Amino acid sequence: MREVRPRSWNELMDVLHGESWNPDLNRFRSPYVFRGQGHDAPLTTSLQRLAGNTRDIERHLVRAFRKYAEANVRTRDLLWYWLSLGQHHGLPTRLLDWSYSPLVALHFATADEDHYDQDGVVWMVDAARTNTRLPQALRDLLDREGTSVFTVEMLEMLSAQGRDGLAFDTELTWLDRFEDEMGRPFLLFLEPPSLDQRIVQQSALFSMLSDPDADLEAWIRAHGDAVQRVVLAAELKWEVRDRLDGSNITERTLFPDLSGLSQWLRRYYRRREDAPPDAALPPQAQRRSPDDPQDER
Repeated sequence: MREVRPRSWNELMDVLHGESWNPDLNRFRSPYVFRGQGHDAPLTTSLQRLAGNTRDIERHLVRAFRKYAEANVRTRDLLWYWLSLGQHHGLPTRLLDWSYSPLVALHFATADEDHYDQDGVVWMVDAARTNTRLPQALRDLLDREGTSVFTVEMLEMLSAQGRDGLAFDTELTWLDRFEDEMGRPFLLFLEPPSLDQRIVQQSALFSMLSDPDADLEAWIRAHGDAVQRVVLAAELKWEVRDRLDGSNITERTLFPDLSGLSQWLRRYYRRREDAPPDAALPPQAQRRSPDDPQDER
């Protein structure tokens, strides 16, 4: 796995947008999906952070969520819709959030100023390469659809094959069957339905390991040819944050409701208390003394 530590905004952009040229299309289309973290936290799912047997807990969580959420939402009665909806609203699931956008990933790596004294990280995964480790039936389905990311409808097709009345809360058993055939866990990416504008604005997608107990970071490190780990140095965070704000990558646009608006305003108008040393500033931002001659206008 390649790990890089950009020293400037320009270097950071070069890394995040690297390998984007697609000669088949004659267009810039990055093969990567991105995940930003404000500090070097493990790549664990919210389900794994609960105590107990993840498979048993998952079954109970999804069944209860579906039961009580039906009074508030109307969605297709498919497991993958309920998992996507639950993940979107904070339910512990085996899914992990990613984005097609490197700038959205940078937002989440710089959104919490409590972590500005620590290095952040942006994970870059080439989904097309990780798909080569999928079971053949899943690769064939992606090839037929001409995509590298599954939709809920595509996964429902796999769930339904040979199901014959399988109970709703055991529709994930096909993952176990394919995993047994492979002899190891596999990773797939799921594009959720556009449940609301947050998913759309964040260019969101989810990753999912076939084994909900498996360590995603260990899996990624074992398949390092498809992964880059970009370290966002603590000393770069303020500049990155300010440049994102100037590019309209903020809570107001990524969480388009009143809560997102309030989060953005609270953060945007917070005064920075730690002034950087003059030597750390770009030339145009360095402070002049009162006695310095001013450029003639």
